[in-house]
Amino acid sequence: MTGSTTSPDTADSPWRLARRCERMNPSVIREILKLTELPGVRSLAGGLPSADTFPVDAMRDAAMKVLTDTPREALQYAASEGFGPLREWVSAMLAAKGVEAPAHRVLITNGSQQGLDLAGKVLLDAGNTVAVETPTYLGALQAFNPNEPIFASVGSDADGPLPGDIAALPRDTRFMYVLPNFQNPTGRVVPSERRDAIVAAAQRANLPLVEDNPYGELWYDQEPPKPIASRWKEGVLYLGSFSKVLAPGLRLGFMVCPPALYPKLLQSKQAADLHTGSFSQRVVHEVIKNGFLDQHIPTIRDRYRTQRDAMDAALKTSMPAGCEWRKPSGGMFFWLRLPAGCDAMALLPKAVEAGVAYVPGAAFFANDPDLRTMRLSFVTLAPADIADAVAKLGKVIKAHLAGA
Repeated sequence: MTGSTTSPDTADSPWRLARRCERMNPSVIREILKLTELPGVRSLAGGLPSADTFPVDAMRDAAMKVLTDTPREALQYAASEGFGPLREWVSAMLAAKGVEAPAHRVLITNGSQQGLDLAGKVLLDAGNTVAVETPTYLGALQAFNPNEPIFASVGSDADGPLPGDIAALPRDTRFMYVLPNFQNPTGRVVPSERRDAIVAAAQRANLPLVEDNPYGELWYDQEPPKPIASRWKEGVLYLGSFSKVLAPGLRLGFMVCPPALYPKLLQSKQAADLHTGSFSQRVVHEVIKNGFLDQHIPTIRDRYRTQRDAMDAALKTSMPAGCEWRKPSGGMFFWLRLPAGCDAMALLPKAVEAGVAYVPGAAFFANDPDLRTMRLSFVTLAPADIADAVAKLGKVIKAHLAGA
């Protein structure tokens, strides 16, 4: 049947899947996380914040206050735009970073991942081109892919996307997706001068930008430059998240939408889920409204900085010659490139057998994957466990190189 797809398991079923389902694939990361449940496996794979950073007491107290003061409102349907005071908080927070984000252009989402999904639905038709960094966030590729776009990979170096490559994009490219702060997977941060150049190139090409910033507060050496959205208010759709600074289980994020996009993004949000959970929005606002994050986030930075330094030291000790990496100045990840002749995906079963898991880097490329790359997360293991895991990984790589 045209426009449908079947598999051997569904051949006798009356259900016929939409064509877009052909482009829906399981997350490589989620599949690899299953391996970490095996006994004795230390995981460097998941992009999960440390559960030890979750403000359990503050969340408990806030939940009790919300259920005491406004129980009916918190448990009722609510506005699709989001809880008004929380939107005002987002507006003020971003204003301090130079982003013009009036509350009437803030949309509260179910994590910033929903923001990516809504952006794809509103902006992409089948066959449209969307530009992405090289490499880029796997979750963004998954969010955009069901809309049947063509991905154009923009050349990138250690400082991010190359502005010169933006000019070479097809003229009908709908938007470019960028992660300027401590990118997942590479950990790189785009310097201020490069941000200016990216915006200038995008403006010349009349190319809107979708700026995703889940890691911006997780800086360990120096605060990152002001957001790209502060440089071009009409041309940037900005996404943020509470997952990395509070808890991912809350599923709370936000979008700052240009006026031309807000109505359709709101309608798409209404069609998807009516609104983000009223209770969680009110609880989060109760926690953060009086400056809690100003004291909480520095404790996360201190913890993660120690773990980052432990991984850098372990890599220097355990990795064979020819491995390449840069110590990230923030975020949650190291990006490791193996010597010639190595395939990170092929090595994964041997690594798991040795007691360590990671994410092969190929999944983060829209086109022409680099098979020698892998992503290592450092925030969920103690420094001693990081050293042990990296030592095991180093032995696997050395054994492969010796055999080769």
